[in-house]
Amino acid sequence: MQNITVRPATLGDVAAITAIHIRASQMAYAGIMADDHLDNLSTAKRQAFWQDAIEYSEPQVWVAMGSTKTGEKVIGFVGFDRSRDEKSKPTTGEIWAIYVEPEHWGKGVGLALWDAAREGMQEEEFTDATLWVILQNERALHFHEQAGFKREMNTLKTVEVGGAKLEEIRLKRSLS
Repeated sequence: MQNITVRPATLGDVAAITAIHIRASQMAYAGIMADDHLDNLSTAKRQAFWQDAIEYSEPQVWVAMGSTKTGEKVIGFVGFDRSRDEKSKPTTGEIWAIYVEPEHWGKGVGLALWDAAREGMQEEEFTDATLWVILQNERALHFHEQAGFKREMNTLKTVEVGGAKLEEIRLKRSLS
C-alpha cells in the first residue's frame, strides 16, 4: 500500500476529479456500457457538477493524494452526503461517487477514501450508509462488500445509461 493522504477537495482539484471520473468510468464500465457512450463522456458536465459540489458541499467531496512519477497529485475522490433516496431516514448517508485512477486500483486508495467518508458521515450523525452500483460492475460490488456493505435485493432496478439498460442495486451498511 502506498502513502495516501485524504483531505477535503478544493476548487483547484476540480480538473483532476473530472479527469479521474472520466478515466475510471471508461475503465470500470468497458464491456458494460457502449464504447461510443464511454468515449464521449462530457467533461464540461462533470466539471460543472464537481465544481458546484465542492463550492456548496453537496455532496461533500474528499480527495486522495498519492505519490506519482511527477510528484504528489490527486489519485482518487469520494463524494458523500445524506441519502438521495426519497424514503430513506434522515440518518442515512450515501456515497454519491467513489473513483480512483485506474493505475492505482488495488493499492488501498479506495479504502482510504471509504474510511474518510465513513468518518465524515459519522460526524454528520448518520447511522447507516448506502450507495448504488451497476450490478454488472463486479469490481465495485466486490470492493463495497469487502467494506461491509450488503446488497438490498428488493432495490434492484433498471436504469438507462447511454442507451443501454443496466441493472442497478443499492448496498447498505451500518456506520456503528
